[in-house]
Amino acid sequence: METPNSKRLFADAIKHMPGGVNSPVRAFKSVGGDPIYMESAQGSQLVDVDGNEYIDYIGSWGPMILGHAHPEVTAAITAAAIKGTSFGTNSEGEVELAKLVKKFVPAVEIIRMVNSGTEATMSAMRLARGYTSRNRIIKFEGCYHGHGDSFLSKAGSGVATLGLPDSPGVTPSTAADTLNAVYNDIGSVRAIVEQNHGEIAAVFIEPIAGNMGCVPADSAFLQDLRDICTAEGIVLIFDEVMTGFRVSAGGAQGLYGTTPDLTTFGKIIGGGLPVGAYGGRREIMELIAPAGPVYQAGTLSGNPLAMAAGIATLSAIDADPEFYKKLEQKGRAIEDGIRQAAGEPLTFNRVGSMFTLFFSEEPVTDFSSAKTSDAARFARFFNALLEAGVYFPPSQFEACFISVAHSESDIEQTISAITDAIAKSRG
Repeated sequence: METPNSKRLFADAIKHMPGGVNSPVRAFKSVGGDPIYMESAQGSQLVDVDGNEYIDYIGSWGPMILGHAHPEVTAAITAAAIKGTSFGTNSEGEVELAKLVKKFVPAVEIIRMVNSGTEATMSAMRLARGYTSRNRIIKFEGCYHGHGDSFLSKAGSGVATLGLPDSPGVTPSTAADTLNAVYNDIGSVRAIVEQNHGEIAAVFIEPIAGNMGCVPADSAFLQDLRDICTAEGIVLIFDEVMTGFRVSAGGAQGLYGTTPDLTTFGKIIGGGLPVGAYGGRREIMELIAPAGPVYQAGTLSGNPLAMAAGIATLSAIDADPEFYKKLEQKGRAIEDGIRQAAGEPLTFNRVGSMFTLFFSEEPVTDFSSAKTSDAARFARFFNALLEAGVYFPPSQFEACFISVAHSESDIEQTISAITDAIAKSRG
């Protein structure tokens, strides 16, 4: 596949931006070659600046659950833009989207809109500290909660992709307040809590990890985590930036039946526009200014374009009682096709419309087991898929996403391309 315009653009971009990109995982460093520049997207398809078409399994890293440029979403954005792109005041869309999120996720009694998943997790962390009058947090190795200083210890996503150590620029005192447990290992959590009794403000977890590849938590592990937090007065925070409205109408907490104290959201609730939110128990959320003393603000929070896109997206989901059944059928078709065609023992993790193929024979249940995957082979696999017109994340440690716009033909073509790419990747 020829990409001369992408190569030209990247050669120019690298003069003006760090590494030529505005987000590290886009740089293709772990898979080799130059990144692809996209010009347009429709449904399940991406089109690059050289006119090449790809079946897309990034979906803007999750939010395009309806597919790209969904007519109801684009119409809502257009109508909102005509009225003004930002007011710096309150607007009706903020109230409507808040009600929709609460309808889907009963644990959210009060919600605050922000502008990104990172902003949501940073704000939730401050709130948990204000609520408990404690300083330390627990996160899990390989989970990524945005690029806030406190979350960059043993983080997944681009940090894992690039093989970076804990990020320079994070002060020792900040790092000392972040304690890392082992995903799916409740014993590691108990040990940390016992060693830091009365000092833990919050436990952050992706209930289905998407930033070390798709790695689901065990349901008993999540319930044990809930029980420990309740007993110790620790705020349990589910990072559902990826999984919210993706794996079920109620997110991962709806799927597992475990209720967190706070939940962070992003991506889908803005229909692909920049957005985030955090919400949960009223008694905790009402500590946020101006209702309470914990300060958090944002000029563009509740932006009318993002609110309109989010309302259109969640309304479309709400209007189709078969929505998640359709997604599950598509996910199952891809999983069955790959398992039958692989021809060798590989690990395939999937929850609904999220999945990852790991080049590892052992089960992937945490960050250590995810890192046993053959990254060099994944790079060969990725590039073979790209050549066949199938666009996967350029990292072994990122999840793939299916939309309702993926057709039977898309899935058949994807399975065929993956089968060939697995064979070519053997090297």
